Amino acid sequence: MTNPVEAAWHKILTTAGSPCLPEGSLLLEPFAELVRVAHAEPLLRQLYPWTGMWELHFSRCTVIRPTWDIPYIGTRRDGRYYVEGPSRSSSRIAETGSASAAVAMVVDRLPPHCGPAFIGSADELAAYEKARDRR
Repeated sequence: MTNPVEAAWHKILTTAGSPCLPEGSLLLEPFAELVRVAHAEPLLRQLYPWTGMWELHFSRCTVIRPTWDIPYIGTRRDGRYYVEGPSRSSSRIAETGSASAAVAMVVDRLPPHCGPAFIGSADELAAYEKARDRR
């Protein structure tokens, strides 16, 4: 059986630079660079990655409805990155011209005892953590 975290990273790594926008789009290379840098970080590589709107998100569980407790990184048309979250209603944490700096900001804000990703849903993860904490 394939590890869902590894499979998700593989899919994102192999498609991050694929043109789904017009050729020459300013978002392609910065986003591909972000994915490569995030994957190189062991603490993020153990989390479940997902993408949308030129953003890279991380979840502590492998089944979508993600946990939404980890900041995410977006790519701007000018090649810069922004870090927001952990939820959509949170304010922007920072902007930077460096994928490495953006990844470091996320790592600095990981919840305690984060990872590896729980094989299952966010609800199952919450139940597991609740039972674990009662022990």
